[in-house]
Amino acid sequence: MPRVSKRKQPRDRAETKLFRRQQLIDATIDSIAKRGFADTTLADVADGAGLSRGLVNFHFASKDSLLVETLKYVTEEYHAFWTRVLERSGPSAADRLYALTMADFDPTVSSRRKLAVWHAFYGEAKSRPTYMKLCAERDAELIAVRTGLCREIIEEGGYSDVDAEAAARGIGAVVDGLWVDLLLSPKWIDRDAARKVAALLLSRMFPGHFPLDQGVAA
Repeated sequence: MPRVSKRKQPRDRAETKLFRRQQLIDATIDSIAKRGFADTTLADVADGAGLSRGLVNFHFASKDSLLVETLKYVTEEYHAFWTRVLERSGPSAADRLYALTMADFDPTVSSRRKLAVWHAFYGEAKSRPTYMKLCAERDAELIAVRTGLCREIIEEGGYSDVDAEAAARGIGAVVDGLWVDLLLSPKWIDRDAARKVAALLLSRMFPGHFPLDQGVAA
């Protein structure tokens, strides 16, 4: 059945154009999650969105342009999400790093549907420079923010044996690994379990700032 959009219905022609584009991007995400990258076709996307195939061609010149816009959408959504999390977190570097780390296991960004799409694009990035650039930009800013927070914590806690960038990249590597587990082994791990693993890592890196008994935010 076509995907039923929960987005606000358009009021004019300009909003209708944006609404249809978003319907097609949502349908592309669904198709990639269901069929995989290579087997997703423009016909699948049109059928999933409940729109004519001519409308797909009207909004996107090719499958590749649709896929690029889909990747841009998920990267921008992810950026906006973790930025809001930081804005709403506590004032200390430890508060912010904890909130940022736990945010990666929020359903908004780590549903199996979204994880399937992330991994599909990463799998194609090596041979597609546009995908590689978008993915690298996503990672670079987040690593820089994590590194800055780790550096503050290191200075506050006197963790002289911890390198800020290595710690930041280690957190990212563990999150990426947990995302793979959430996608491929959902019977053995869920988001709560993933949060506990991430919290354990923080407590090992910075025990004075993240005690083991502090609990895990839902």
